[in-house]
Amino acid sequence: MKGGKVSERAENVFPFYVMDIMARAQALEEEGRDIVHMEVGEPDFATPPPILQAGKQFLELGDVHYTKAQGLPALREKIAEYYRCEYQVKVSPERIFITPGASGALTVALAALVDEGDEVLTCDPGYPCNNNIVNLFGGKARPLEVKPGDNFQMTGEVISQAWTNKTRGVMFASPSNPTGTMVSPAQLRDIIKAVNEHQGFLISDEIYHGLVYDRRAISALEMSEDVFVLNSFSKFFGMTGWRLGWLIVPEYAVSAANRLMQNLYISAPTTSQYAALSAFDAETLKILYQRRDEFKNRRDVLYTGLKALGFGLFEKPQGAFYIYADCRAFTDDSYVFALELLEHAGVATTPGKDFGTSHPERYLRFAYTTSIACIREGLERIKNFLAAKEG
Repeated sequence: MKGGKVSERAENVFPFYVMDIMARAQALEEEGRDIVHMEVGEPDFATPPPILQAGKQFLELGDVHYTKAQGLPALREKIAEYYRCEYQVKVSPERIFITPGASGALTVALAALVDEGDEVLTCDPGYPCNNNIVNLFGGKARPLEVKPGDNFQMTGEVISQAWTNKTRGVMFASPSNPTGTMVSPAQLRDIIKAVNEHQGFLISDEIYHGLVYDRRAISALEMSEDVFVLNSFSKFFGMTGWRLGWLIVPEYAVSAANRLMQNLYISAPTTSQYAALSAFDAETLKILYQRRDEFKNRRDVLYTGLKALGFGLFEKPQGAFYIYADCRAFTDDSYVFALELLEHAGVATTPGKDFGTSHPERYLRFAYTTSIACIREGLERIKNFLAAKEG
């Protein structure tokens, strides 16, 4: 309709600043420039062959129809078994929902929990889509500054101090995007205690579980059954384009989640679900653990290299595939600095502006979703760029 109008909620959803970086990187590549990509938060490995084979075998049958809204019973049972083995917790398959990516899991969780005007406490820096989705459901995301001293994670004390009569719940991620940090057992225990004291809900984003390097990731389900847990087949399992995730809900929310899945999505992609039946097999996990070791090696190379160049770094990130680096030694505007690195050094990074309002001008996110050879090349280019800038 000519002169039509979109909703205010849609108008308040902003694109990523990194899209400017990516668009310019593509333009430079079309001009023949070689670009080292450390801006993309997507594993560079292909889907593991056993998962591909399972998907092919299902497609050859030609019987591709909807599954139940909650997802394939066999896949939910495999996930339940995974939690028993990995976390030593018992989760009924009836509490597990297979969703179109972790984003689908989050929309179901928020639709089940958030009413108009409800405030949800989130992390800053943090993944910005979470705030946008809260606001789209009529809630109000309230980002709280999380500090390096707390490993860029929430604490029970911060939550209790921030809680108001409008606050309904809390959402956090461990490991986190953009920092790669994890909550400690003590932090998680205090977070759950604070939320329970205020009779709120807790959403634990655990999509980077599996991609952890120096200590085990703890699921919120190990400390409480009354939590909502998001996970995904995208990151550790290497299935980004298959768009498949899962949501685990408390018993009281099972009926609501079922009704929401029926209305929002009908079901998650059927082929993806059948392919994912092989994701937990020993053959697949062997491949995934090897890839995890490679990511750890990449992290170590990038961390050491950035530190040598003069970037401000904190404790090594414990998970995911990101390093959140303080670049104040070189600039007072990380967005401008990211554009300069791309233009003059051929290195693409993500500026802190994409992750909140807590001193974003200080930080760049580097993703080690590329080979060690490319990481070393990127570090050398940054070194040369900084030397030329000083000269």
